[in-house]
Amino acid sequence: MSDGARKTATKSTFHFAAGLGSGVLSAVLLQPIDLLKTRVQQSGSSHSLSAAIAEIRASPSGFIPALWRGAVPSALRTGFGSAIYFTSLNSIREHAAHFPLLAVRPASAGAQHSSSLPKLSNTGNLLAGAVARSFAGFILMPLTVLKVRYESSFYKYNSLAGAARDIASTEGLRGFFAGFGATAIRDAPYAGLYVLFYEQSKKRLSALYLSQNKNTTGGGGADGKSATAAGVNFASGVFSGAACSVISNPFDAVKTRIQLQPKEYHNMVHAARRMVGEEGVRALWDGLALRMSRKALSSALAWTVYEELIKRAEITWGSGGGGTHIVST
Repeated sequence: MSDGARKTATKSTFHFAAGLGSGVLSAVLLQPIDLLKTRVQQSGSSHSLSAAIAEIRASPSGFIPALWRGAVPSALRTGFGSAIYFTSLNSIREHAAHFPLLAVRPASAGAQHSSSLPKLSNTGNLLAGAVARSFAGFILMPLTVLKVRYESSFYKYNSLAGAARDIASTEGLRGFFAGFGATAIRDAPYAGLYVLFYEQSKKRLSALYLSQNKNTTGGGGADGKSATAAGVNFASGVFSGAACSVISNPFDAVKTRIQLQPKEYHNMVHAARRMVGEEGVRALWDGLALRMSRKALSSALAWTVYEELIKRAEITWGSGGGGTHIVST
């Protein structure tokens, strides 16, 4: 293997490991919010947040353990999903940087930034995020179906293996990809807009920080620079996750119904029409507050941890990439 190929493989390993770690951490910490969102969405107007909490309190396993039901498939799905997503996203961004339409404009190439990841134009960020998320979503779709059904009260699965056998015997291979259309339509625009909003937010917050501290000296040292960069990344992640959740929630609500009741909701169009017809337009926004909270926090955690791990890996092992940080001048 040539030095170039070895370096590329090592860098991809860094991104995979960083994505896996950040995904697992956010999934485990925020599983209760995800479970509550699924319970609220599963029954529409007849299932409120208070009813979902009351149902969980009545669980024979106890309130706290019941809140983390589905944590294993969630951690597997989010962990490996994040690993595949971040690895493919970085690869796509590195290749896209060679195309004039997708590369960052020369006038802004030297702008201060809190990230050492490849920089693209708004169009490049939008397309890279959408393609990477769609690819990761397809690969992890079976785990997504298992995760949602585990979280729902419609199914009483005792193990992942038992859930997989039940789906395979009753619905076949198609059952593991139930709701993929709605998931792809939800995730592709979400991820594309997220990367776009995230990068723009980081750039503006970085510029704001610099403008407020341009007359100061020292900058607080390396630890201060790292903490400030992490703060900018986290704030950008919260804003981007919340904004994109509002835009994509209808597709998430439809996707949940299809995955939980594929015999009742045949496809995306049928599910949306039935939900609106029987429950009103508000059915498409079930679980919005919970999803917005969960996505804002999980995205912020995942991206902040991921970027910090990549930054430290590049410094430790010298794999290259050294971009500018927000306090560099």
